[in-house]
Amino acid sequence: MFHEQRTTVPDSPAQLREEYRSELTATVDDHGLETAVDETGLDRSTLEGVLDGDASDISLEEAAEILALEEGIRDAETVVTMATENLLMGMSTAVMDVDAVESELEIEMDAKEAQQKIERRASMSFEEYVHLQHVIVGNMP
Repeated sequence: MFHEQRTTVPDSPAQLREEYRSELTATVDDHGLETAVDETGLDRSTLEGVLDGDASDISLEEAAEILALEEGIRDAETVVTMATENLLMGMSTAVMDVDAVESELEIEMDAKEAQQKIERRASMSFEEYVHLQHVIVGNMP
């Protein structure tokens, strides 16, 4: 899932987003809407959106809460920490700074914003995470 260290990504952020969207939808579906509402901090409408295939407006933290429903997955906070640390390690492996990341992003985000989000000093949407991960992993040797 998205918190694991990746070495490859699909050709586009849209394909990566779809991969993760399918996994999040399956997680909610497997556990049931009522269980997901009870065991996460997410409201019913957000989870219904995920079930309907729309995870575009959720945050990285909300995606982590959904993933944490899976057996064997750590708590949501650990998932977020692992996801962002993997971005930082990926930047080191790809020998990229935030300016290089910014130059390849298909979304509006400046280098300072990217750094703040990766370092968890600013909130990050799941969509932003997908784009950052796509650029970083896509530049790894």
